[in-house]
Amino acid sequence: MARGGQVGLARVAVVVRAGAAPLWWLGLLAAGVGVLLPGLTGRRIGVLAGAALFIVAAAVVAWTRRRRYTALAGSAARAGRHDVLQDRAVTLRNWRRGHRWWLLLAFLAALGSAFAVPAAGGLVMAGCGAGLWLKSAWIGRREQSGGALLWVRVDWLAGNTGRPAGKTVRAYRSTGIAAGDAAPGGARRKSPAPA
Repeated sequence: MARGGQVGLARVAVVVRAGAAPLWWLGLLAAGVGVLLPGLTGRRIGVLAGAALFIVAAAVVAWTRRRRYTALAGSAARAGRHDVLQDRAVTLRNWRRGHRWWLLLAFLAALGSAFAVPAAGGLVMAGCGAGLWLKSAWIGRREQSGGALLWVRVDWLAGNTGRPAGKTVRAYRSTGIAAGDAAPGGARRKSPAPA
């Protein structure tokens, strides 16, 4: 909660998208290091298994909880004038700060798995990042077609500022498509071209 009864709101798509880049880049780094190790299965099997797991991880992450997102979006109430819209950079920073240890553990696990199946663990991480990008793009298409951006109360997010469709989230708020500093889907809003 913000001061004086004000409610802090974070963009749903930005929260979803926040983990995409760290997972993608750490996953690719772990996969690159993993390729250097022969592993128990050999590099070729490791990379092929990793490629298959990349596709599976991306699909699972992209499709998980879509029904819940759709239900919350369908019942979104208009944001009030006392609601405080959180900047995109603040949302990203809070998410990454809240998940830094999980990201480190996942990276170390992906590196460790390379001794058995080279590159596979890193490609799973990268697939999760790709899945989050796909999910945020899906949310962006919903926002664009509905002409409204979706927001979630910051105090309803998990302690590490994640889970924008978790059990504690009871409803979304909506604003006009031009509100905030993030475009539909959570990407950085492009500044208008000079006249």
